[in-house]
Amino acid sequence: MLRKGLISAVIGCSMSFVASAELVLVVHPSNDASLDAKTAQRIFLGKESKFSNGKEAIPINQAPDSANRASFDTDTLGRSSTQVAAYWSKLVFTGKGIPPKEVGNDAEVIAMVASNQDAIGYVDSASVTSAVKAIPLN
Repeated sequence: MLRKGLISAVIGCSMSFVASAELVLVVHPSNDASLDAKTAQRIFLGKESKFSNGKEAIPINQAPDSANRASFDTDTLGRSSTQVAAYWSKLVFTGKGIPPKEVGNDAEVIAMVASNQDAIGYVDSASVTSAVKAIPLN
């Protein structure tokens, strides 16, 4: 009985930690475009393909099973991950869009953004390194 209670407490604490993660947008340090959550939404939904400075925007998504992805889809895109997947399926089927490239975790997003001046991604604020520029989503 005590073991079940302890396991439940640990799971509850870890879920609270995941839920409290603060996501930030990350871009290459040389990117001087102005960005906000609405612009990120348009870029990640394929409605906009350029930054405010006129340069190409290449969105980098996290894996569909990632907690950061679920949070980004809900909080920034305003849709569940299932709705986002259905949205992109329709665009791909009709030839009107290609979904963002997907990578496995924060470190991979940072590596891709650091090596490509046109890339944009999102990571937990605790994962940000000096290799990228962080932009708050709120």
